[in-house]
Amino acid sequence: MFHIYLTVAYLYVLWRFIVPLPVGRGWRALLAVGLLIISKYHLILIAVYGTMFSPEVPRAAVLVAGWLFCAFVLVMVLTLVTDLICAALAIRRTVVMKDVFDGRLRSAIALAALLLSAVGVYQAVQVPGVHRVEVTVQHLPRSLDGLRIVQLTDLHISRLFQADWVEGVVSRANALNADAILITGDLIDGTVEARKNDVAPLSKLTAPLGVIAIPGNHEYYFDADQWIAEFKRLGMQVLVNEHVILRKGADQLIVAGVTDEAAPAYGHKGPDLAEALAGAPKDVPTILLKHRPQDAPDSAAASVGLQLSGHTHGGMITGLDLVAGYANQGFISGHYDVGKMRLYVSNGTALWNGFPIRLGVPAEITEIVLRASPTLNEHPVRRTFL
Repeated sequence: MFHIYLTVAYLYVLWRFIVPLPVGRGWRALLAVGLLIISKYHLILIAVYGTMFSPEVPRAAVLVAGWLFCAFVLVMVLTLVTDLICAALAIRRTVVMKDVFDGRLRSAIALAALLLSAVGVYQAVQVPGVHRVEVTVQHLPRSLDGLRIVQLTDLHISRLFQADWVEGVVSRANALNADAILITGDLIDGTVEARKNDVAPLSKLTAPLGVIAIPGNHEYYFDADQWIAEFKRLGMQVLVNEHVILRKGADQLIVAGVTDEAAPAYGHKGPDLAEALAGAPKDVPTILLKHRPQDAPDSAAASVGLQLSGHTHGGMITGLDLVAGYANQGFISGHYDVGKMRLYVSNGTALWNGFPIRLGVPAEITEIVLRASPTLNEHPVRRTFL
């Protein structure tokens, strides 16, 4: 469906933007071919590299390709918005569409798209800041009030996010001196062989209660078994439909983790919360690590106190969250009350290199402070950007 949507977008931009341009036929043909190549960027990657998720080319090439592709998407969006506005005005007989949508407006749209894309790509590839969140968790003992967790997710370590960027993330995460570091999937794009040096800094992540991770959908695209073994070699505890009990003093906290919905397509077992919680002590607060947030109601029904998820990248662009919400049951970014359970969906520490843009939706390293409360709403959730 992804490629079908891009084909429709290309045809729309061709019809509404390229064909009416007041330039010679040769220039229009050249622009049409260039736009076709940009819109089919991911299919070209599949043809050349066998995957659209990990182009093994210089970082500069990934940046330029990402900038042009994001600009194409923005041209489509801005053209569509302009068409809708002009259509509404035409219906009211305020303007005539062909008089408004002229060459100057098309030039302005193209320039705006290129500039916004450049800004968005620049923002997307920076080492993210810290978002501090306070969350009350049912049944959390008072002695664990104030326990701090760092959530990392969607690092998508690749040719775009290389070892120096990973070093920056690790440095900021460790500087928070959290009790535990929890990673909710999509750590990589690429094979272990291709990414071995880039993921190496993850071995420096440290926390008294450990570094715990789960696989996301992208781990399954590149041999999840190999990646799980590599993550363990780097010092992480990887949860695959299982749980671990964290102990601080006399108190306990369950951290459970499940696989991703992509797993069965690659010969692995899909997410199984019942299996993950099997044998877990009752009346002990539970944190669930699940890459995708859409099944949060099922987690709440299983008496999970807090679910941490990623996957959505927060929608990446302000307004795009309205579209992304359809695929994620409306869970896109930030905090949600799901029954008696808290759900936190991170914007992601990075994002996929195939659409590397952030406009109004910053990446984050999330510092989560757990609060004990006998009632769901005793403490409001407070979110601060540092």
